[in-house]
Amino acid sequence: MKIVVGLGNPGKEYSNTKHNIGFLFIEYLEKKYKFDVKKKAFDSLICETTFEDEKVVFAKPQTYMNLSGIAVQKLKNWYKVDNKDILIIYDDIDIPFETIRYKVNSSAGSHNGMKNIIECLSSQDIPRIRVGIGGLKHENDDLKDFVLSRFSKEQLEKLDEIFSQVEDRLREFLKS
Repeated sequence: MKIVVGLGNPGKEYSNTKHNIGFLFIEYLEKKYKFDVKKKAFDSLICETTFEDEKVVFAKPQTYMNLSGIAVQKLKNWYKVDNKDILIIYDDIDIPFETIRYKVNSSAGSHNGMKNIIECLSSQDIPRIRVGIGGLKHENDDLKDFVLSRFSKEQLEKLDEIFSQVEDRLREFLKS
């Protein structure tokens, strides 16, 4: 059994923002593979399904980004999985748009949601896919405004291609 968590913030005001790229990836899979992440449990919206011959729980925490660890810990405890069986997908302001990085162990960097997950699970040994959303253009730009901004039309047109690459890394994770 594996748990795949896409990070984001609940609420319409946050939909399609750069910070919600984890939610957007889960929604991409929902549409492509015809399943619904809508059951409310463990401070998340979840779906238990079979994906690539593996039992998988897809989850979108509803705790707001900075408290994502609470939901992830509840999922981990209920399904009795190890940290190595949980994949976190989230935005990364520190890498360029269209770049993805798959790692099994690293720091949270500047991402508060990942910091909270590491704190709640007491470990950095948590597989994750970081999806680049690009960086601030000027040092005076506000980080919060940037991550909560919407994608440009050109960026939106590239999301399916990016998500296809993320899906490839997801398949690697499921085989591990």
